[in-house]
Amino acid sequence: MLRRDLLRTTVGAGLGIAMGSRLAMPSVARAQAANTLRFVPQADAAILDPTITTGLVNRNHGFLIFDTLYGIDLNGKTQPQMVAGHTVEDDGKLWTMTLRDGLRFHDDTPVLARDVIASLKRWASRDAFGNSLFATVDEISAPNDKTVRWRLKRPFPMLPEALGKVGAIVAFIMPERLASGDSAIAVKEIIGSGPFKFRRDLLVPGSLLVYDKFAGYVPNPNGPTSLLAGPKVANFDRVEWRVVPDGATAGAALQRGEVDWWDQPIFDLLPQLKKDPNLNIEVLDPYGNVAVLRFNHTQPPFDNPAIRRAVLGAVNQRDYMIAVASEDQTMWRDKIGFFAPGGIMANDTGMSALSGTTSIADSKKALADAGYKGEKVLLMAPSDFPVINAMSEVTADLFRKLGMNLDYQAMDWGSMLTRMANRSPPDKGGYNAFCTYSAGVTQLNPSAHNFLRGSGDKATFGWSTSPELERLRNTWFDAPDAAAQKAIGVDMQKQAFVDVPYVPLGLFYQPTAYRKDITGVLKGLPLFWNVRRA
Repeated sequence: MLRRDLLRTTVGAGLGIAMGSRLAMPSVARAQAANTLRFVPQADAAILDPTITTGLVNRNHGFLIFDTLYGIDLNGKTQPQMVAGHTVEDDGKLWTMTLRDGLRFHDDTPVLARDVIASLKRWASRDAFGNSLFATVDEISAPNDKTVRWRLKRPFPMLPEALGKVGAIVAFIMPERLASGDSAIAVKEIIGSGPFKFRRDLLVPGSLLVYDKFAGYVPNPNGPTSLLAGPKVANFDRVEWRVVPDGATAGAALQRGEVDWWDQPIFDLLPQLKKDPNLNIEVLDPYGNVAVLRFNHTQPPFDNPAIRRAVLGAVNQRDYMIAVASEDQTMWRDKIGFFAPGGIMANDTGMSALSGTTSIADSKKALADAGYKGEKVLLMAPSDFPVINAMSEVTADLFRKLGMNLDYQAMDWGSMLTRMANRSPPDKGGYNAFCTYSAGVTQLNPSAHNFLRGSGDKATFGWSTSPELERLRNTWFDAPDAAAQKAIGVDMQKQAFVDVPYVPLGLFYQPTAYRKDITGVLKGLPLFWNVRRA
């Protein structure tokens, strides 16, 4: 890959230059360095409301500020978090949840049941899992300030799993006055009840986000701390997110101790970082990340499934994974279908379409036969997000080889997140395609698999429509056992190769890097409770 060859020749020089100069960062009044955790995120959390975007950096930002009713642990079990417990009656159709004592929002108002209800309704209007849950809800009510009562049309055993999910668009709880607004519009205040308060007054867009420990937070007292479950104890008085788009600069700052933790070091710098005795390099998420080419199904040419199938047939996942994660095959996997490996739903049905053996000539013919007539294809690419930028460059190269009329639009990640939601034609602010990735854990089954939805306008950005995928997904929720669920997974993957809601591009394992005086880093994703300085 040209990009990778260029990086090999320049990254060492870039690191040397960066090592010779101080990291340029905004100065803010802050606690002593020992009580401040300095973190470099994967990209800027430009959209501060995590409920209106699928960006994982926005989810990570959200977990600092907001809490959830339940939380999943590393064993995949969902544990009570904001709730003290629940009861289930009427053959699974009546759930009663009781909030824990002492829950307060950052504006010093108590968390009430009506706040929870408003938050969950807002979340369900944005999230695939939430949408499926609320399709079964007859009534959700607040008999008193601490009780949330669900009356369901039919049993929904995965209710706690929906409320404690780990993927994008999480069921975060916020005040009713914020949650009751239009769910398509970002809330004007970022107020939660989680372990850290967001300091909007210290925000430097594109550069710095600051979070202060919330003195009024009462951690769940039960169980061990594991992923999103158990006590969330904030040991730092402040967390600073320092946005550093340049990898060499971020790597140099980490080695000098100017920052404590770099979320996603670029793969080309890993050999250099691993030699530093003051750093820990590890993969937090054993399920990895699934790279995705997502189409806009509402605009030509990708409103045509035959054209989507022609592009899918030309994709070689190995090319993408080498560009993203180097030639070290321990850091990535190809031959990835529509369900991530590690769960019972992963299967080999239809995988010959992703074998990478179809010639460009055959793919060009398939594209012409499908009716492609030279329509312009606007591909969005975030120049400040190295992993996704690498996927975008490979896609651009593929589109050019296929003879597509490519309009390659490089932009910053924040602008791309905003543009994702634009349903207009490309010449009026919309787009035709983009690359991204999702956490592998969200693709283990259909429940939280937003990209596999076929619900049209209700689907996530790209708005794919597939009545059959929706029917199979609904059947999966009602399946009597794991064997039945697995069989449905085979049918869903078969249908996905027909409809092509997106193209899986492979799975990669993203290491994180932090200084050795930082301890208590949890597995799963970047979380900021339990972490302390030794």
